[in-house]
Amino acid sequence: MDFIKYFTLLIGVFVVLFPPYVVIVNAFKSTDEFNTTSSTALPKSFLNFDNFVAVFERGGLLSGFGNVLFIIIITLTLNILFGTMVAYVLGRFSFKMKPVVFGAYLVATIIPSITTQVATFGIIKDLGLYNTLGAPIVLYIGADVIQIILYMQFIRNIPFDLDENAMVEGASLFKIYRSIIFPLLTPATATLVILKTIGIYNDMYIPYLYMPKQSLGVVTTVLMRFQGVNSGEWNLICAAILIILLPTVILYIFLQRYIFEGVTSGAVK
Repeated sequence: MDFIKYFTLLIGVFVVLFPPYVVIVNAFKSTDEFNTTSSTALPKSFLNFDNFVAVFERGGLLSGFGNVLFIIIITLTLNILFGTMVAYVLGRFSFKMKPVVFGAYLVATIIPSITTQVATFGIIKDLGLYNTLGAPIVLYIGADVIQIILYMQFIRNIPFDLDENAMVEGASLFKIYRSIIFPLLTPATATLVILKTIGIYNDMYIPYLYMPKQSLGVVTTVLMRFQGVNSGEWNLICAAILIILLPTVILYIFLQRYIFEGVTSGAVK
């Protein structure tokens, strides 16, 4: 039984580590070396940084980082603002339309996005946002029931006595939200920031469909600039993938505890 257990674990480790290994070894190969050697063979030198330079010069990767950073900052700001406000209303107040509002978020999540792309594309174009950075921002801040549920789990564990004491002192509902509720939602906000950042950073579909202009490329669509009709410069693609992976890996390593704490905290009182 131990043999089967460890053998299964070794297979799992191989499946996880083999793709990054292939990317790393090929990122340091020249075009000639890549075409004449196996994709799993080690490069002649790990000090060959020509591919990385070419990625920034020819692919405009620096501009891609700038565009995606701008999108992430604006999107996260609006997501946090809208998410906390909606969760505050749904988690603290009782009104007739409350189930309908929450149900609308659920329905928007259940409907496959691919079935609404034609209508969504038409709306984005009519709003004049096509081929602008505003298109992905509007789409990313759309209905997201996950962030609503995440915030509501935390709000339910905040004693209502805090609200009542603040009301006795003459605080308005907005004052209570701004001074009491919002600061206490920091762990949930940290979780949202991490998950949303990784999701937006790795998304290629929306930027590719709504921002085809070269100057609006993000880190994921930059990869396509090294892919031709019949072939691709895979050594450059591997170098770009390695550069693109580094920020998310570093972010996850240092902030992973916030992900688990934020998702689990508040789930069980």
